[in-house]
Formats: sequence, C-alpha cells, structure tokens
Amino acid sequence: MEVKDSSNFILHAKSNEFYWEGIGQLSIKTFSNGRALYKTDRGFFAVEENRYLLLNEGPYTIGIEEKQVVESFCMFFGDGFAEDIYRTMDASTNELLTDPFEKADPLYFFERTYEISSSLAAQINTFKKHHKQSDACWHDEQFHRIMESLIMEQLTTFREVEALQALRRSTREELFQRVTTAHEYIRAFFAEPLQLADIAKAACLSPNHLLRTYAQVFGRTPHQHISELRIEKAKKLLANFELNMTDIAFEIGFSNPVSFSKMFKQHIGMSPLHYRKKVILDKKSV
Repeated sequence: MEVKDSSNFILHAKSNEFYWEGIGQLSIKTFSNGRALYKTDRGFFAVEENRYLLLNEGPYTIGIEEKQVVESFCMFFGDGFAEDIYRTMDASTNELLTDPFEKADPLYFFERTYEISSSLAAQINTFKKHHKQSDACWHDEQFHRIMESLIMEQLTTFREVEALQALRRSTREELFQRVTTAHEYIRAFFAEPLQLADIAKAACLSPNHLLRTYAQVFGRTPHQHISELRIEKAKKLLANFELNMTDIAFEIGFSNPVSFSKMFKQHIGMSPLHYRKKVILDKKSV
C-alpha cells in the first residue's frame, strides 16, 4: 500500500492493534497511552508518549500491539513544504524579495525519535485539539509553525554531528546516523537480552567503534542506556499494584526477580518492594 500526497494532512486515530506498510511522505509520528513500533531501511524505532518520530519520504512499516487503546496523531508534509520554509529561514530578505518562489534545495532530516520540547508539545496539542473544528487557513498556519520548530531542532542535531571526530562532513553525518540507529534499536528492544554485538550489527558498526562513538554522542554506554530504560519502565510497572515482582522482572528483560531486584537497588538505592511501598505512601499522603 502507498500513501503519498503533494499536500499536508493529518492522521488522527485510536486503536490497540494496527499494522500498515507502504511508502509515506515526510512526516512526524506521535502517540499517547502506549507505543508504536516502526521499521524503515534504517532500522527500528519505538515511539512512545512525549517523543516523536521524524521520517523522510520512503517505505516503512508500523505495528501497534497494546492491551489499551493508543491514540496516534501523525502529521504529513507535502513535497517541497519543508524546503520552502527552510529557505525563508536561511535566505536573505533581498533574495526572498527578488525571487519569492525559487525552488529550494532538497532537505534531508535525521530519522530518529526526538524528545518533544515543551514548546513543540504545546503546538502539537493545540493542533490535535482543534484540527477538526478549524478552517484551512488556521491548519496551514499550524503546519508552518510546527515545521519551523522541527527545522530548528534539526539545526541543533547538526551541531551534535559537527562535534564528532571525523574529517569529512558526510562521514560525520553517516556515523551519527548509524550511532542513532543503535540508540533507537536499544529503545525498541531494551526489554530483550541484548548483546553489544547485536546492537553493533543493527548499526553496521564494529562493537568497539560503536562503544566509543555511542559514549561520545550520548554521554553513556549502550549498557548504561539499557539499564536506564529498564529502570524507567520498572518504576511505571511498580505503580501497578496488581503486578508481582516476577511479572515485572520478565516484562523488562530479566530472567528472574533476584537479578531485577539487585539491578534496581543498585540504581535507585532501595529494593523494588521498598520503592512500591514508597509509592503507596506518597499516594496516601496526597
């Protein structure tokens, strides 16, 4: 199946199970109350609440398999839309006045998930809340404002790329993309028994090259990132008092609750049981 359009449009839906594959245009994907798993030629991307996935035009698949209903809000941008906006941000006023409709050079965005900033979250939430009741002009303005925000965040990403130790710009960009592919692979599969070789293979890098560059880009090793994600997930699960320690341990990738408890206490300073009791006391005191 193929979905391509020369205009901007929105897909806003709710479902607990969904699968689609095809070719899509430049877009951002956001979800609430669950997660969606995407696969592109670059790798896997898990999109959860408070993050967005930015995809260039091309083929991809999406899968949702959740117990609860997940809400999606995805924005698709027409051909040349991002390029036109970037030109107005980059070109001089004289250039824009001389030829306001000059065709801009193609833009390529770094495909990855991004944390949604407070300002972008406000823009997206406003659009989500009012897009069905508002007119075409208001719609167009929201697309313009959100694309400006996306481009500004891409400029921040380019500064991160420039910090990498490589002589050629194209080499730095490819290295950054491969390391972020590893980062996204970890985000998608942290609850599985990952090994460094698995992550390196997904990123098409040698394990040692990945290890060195990952720490340079993200300030921590792959294993440290896996542990952080498992702890974050464990905290959410511990707030569900119907789940026992064995259930939670399996849910975040541990073969037994003893290993889970040891890891949790090492990072948080208390056992999972004590953390759960603290959560209960905090709720009672509110």
